[in-house]
Amino acid sequence: MYSIREMTIADYDNIINIWKNTEGIGLSNADSKENIEAFLNRNKNLNLVCENLNNEIIGTIMCGSDGRRAHIYHLLVVEKYRKQGIGQKLVSEIFMKLKNIGIEKSHIFVLKNNQIGNNFWQKNNWIKRDDINLYSKNI
Repeated sequence: MYSIREMTIADYDNIINIWKNTEGIGLSNADSKENIEAFLNRNKNLNLVCENLNNEIIGTIMCGSDGRRAHIYHLLVVEKYRKQGIGQKLVSEIFMKLKNIGIEKSHIFVLKNNQIGNNFWQKNNWIKRDDINLYSKNI
């Protein structure tokens, strides 16, 4: 059994440890405590954790919106809890929240070498885009 609740900054030490120890998760300065706190404040109700019966965090999903589109970040389920539908449930919960605020489309960035992540999104009917290029620049 597990439960899903809103992520808070009090979860930071636990989630950063999970992220650091999960293959396929790319971390940067954007994942500092200060930046995560600002992200949570800007995107209220769109960031979730999943906990087991011992209140240990076993899954995360972060989502941000610009008012038109949403972007999902750091969906993960701790390895021993995978293949139980937890990842799909986290995405489903976020989609309900997005629909409630009028967001109709979401994107996710997945590292090319993250085979588990890429397989998950393809299996769940997300479309890999080959018609656009992604450009980034540090500010």
